[in-house]
Amino acid sequence: MNLRDSLLAALVAAVWGFNFVVIDWGMDGVSPLVFVAVRFTAVLVPAILLVPRPDLPWRTVLAVGAFMSLGQFGFLYASMAAGMPPGLAALVLQAQVVLTIVLAAGALREVPTAVQVLGVLVGSAGLVVVGVGRGGHVPLFALLLCLLGALSWAVGNVVARAAGAASGLGLTVWSALVVPVPALLLAVALDGPSVVAASLSAFGWEAALSTLYTAGLASLLGYGIFNSLLGRWPSAAVVPWVLLAPVVAMASAWLLLDQRPNAAETAGGVMLLVGALVALRPRGASPRSAGGTPPARPSAEDRAGRERTELVPDA
Repeated sequence: MNLRDSLLAALVAAVWGFNFVVIDWGMDGVSPLVFVAVRFTAVLVPAILLVPRPDLPWRTVLAVGAFMSLGQFGFLYASMAAGMPPGLAALVLQAQVVLTIVLAAGALREVPTAVQVLGVLVGSAGLVVVGVGRGGHVPLFALLLCLLGALSWAVGNVVARAAGAASGLGLTVWSALVVPVPALLLAVALDGPSVVAASLSAFGWEAALSTLYTAGLASLLGYGIFNSLLGRWPSAAVVPWVLLAPVVAMASAWLLLDQRPNAAETAGGVMLLVGALVALRPRGASPRSAGGTPPARPSAEDRAGRERTELVPDA
């Protein structure tokens, strides 16, 4: 990617990294699915009245919302409510990087370079180091929920990349239509009406501030930029940037929640950072407008023909 888009991707990673601490802070006493419903209601209103609908089929818009928003955050919030710490949740969720590149290679024929594969493997090894170093005290159910969130995000990434939306913000806003009502219905079915009512009653100023951050910065700004980048660049050039988010999440949890990383978490975080830097090594790809692949080098015959043409004056 070019410098401008690389800086935008780094900004998104920082915003998303701090997002995990904000979610943990605001979700106290609130059902995860209710929190998801409120978050994406805030994404929709009033933005849907101001942002034009993307020029995409409804099935694509709703698929992005179902996987990238409802599935990812439904599973993530439930995972954190089940005992997954914010810093570790940020790390485990980055399994989406590997899953996205694998799915994109199969569905979109976007085969990553050997350097990108190496970077992803190093970053993934960092995730394993962190997971092993946690000593097994994180509930297995919470870990599985977080991995399901990563898979859902990966599917949404591939759908968004295939769509090639010109407006990442428009896709973010309009795809949120599929989130609030299904999330509330799932909350009623899984938690019961009394829990949903209690969650809405417990929705205080902390939850409101958390929602403003997650809806305004993490969703509208973050996914608006991220979906635009996916529309212009191959998935393997965009998605590895998100490997930087766990570093921000772990540092934030350390400073604000006193969740100090142990030696394995620190080593794994360094490996993630190294993997991201390796995977983000320039590959010479051009944006989607140019087909997502580097321009072909002219052959010797083409160069010779062009030279002969340039020697002939215009008529």
